Amino acid sequence: MAELGRPGTTTAPRARADVARRVAGSAAAGCALAGGVAVTVAVVAGPGPGLTGYVSEAGIAGSGHATTYRIGILALAAALLLVGAALPPGVWAAPALLATSAVFTAVSGAVTCSAGCPLPPFERATAADLVHGGTSIAATASVVLAMVTLAVSGPAGPVLRRLAGLAAAVALPLCAAVGLAMLVLGRGAVVGVLERLVLAVAVLWGLSTATALALARR
Repeated sequence: MAELGRPGTTTAPRARADVARRVAGSAAAGCALAGGVAVTVAVVAGPGPGLTGYVSEAGIAGSGHATTYRIGILALAAALLLVGAALPPGVWAAPALLATSAVFTAVSGAVTCSAGCPLPPFERATAADLVHGGTSIAATASVVLAMVTLAVSGPAGPVLRRLAGLAAAVALPLCAAVGLAMLVLGRGAVVGVLERLVLAVAVLWGLSTATALALARR
């Protein structure tokens, strides 16, 4: 057994921690892939209004693919939590932001919106609609903020910084466009397409980051 103060003292614990982070990264990649596929199947195969509707409409009560949608959302929430756990030591803010996003994502999947997922200012929304919409927005915002913090975090390493920087550069203007379109245009093809692009960027970033963490050798 290695003794304190001698070479090799921290090698074994550090190696075990690295293995645990790689395992968490592998699990995160699997959850992100499974969640993305499940949500896509629910949205594409469901009876929703196509690109003019919200992604969340696949999970409303009575939808034939509501269960598939909720399972996918919960898998994505787990992926966010696992990515945060797999990040290298010394990375600040991002793990907490990803954990926050995971909680909001799970709540958005558990609290379903009513038919059409109405949101103000153009539609009358119920309390459940407001909770669902608010947690969905908070979840997305937390993910994008995590991308930004990782992009400027030295301990994250060059690969994770590049992935986060690229994703943030794409996601930030898309999020701004979604917010503006919802306020000015309301429901429609513009908001529908922009929302799907933002979610695709978030899922692809999560999957690529999880894969990088799973393959990392520190």
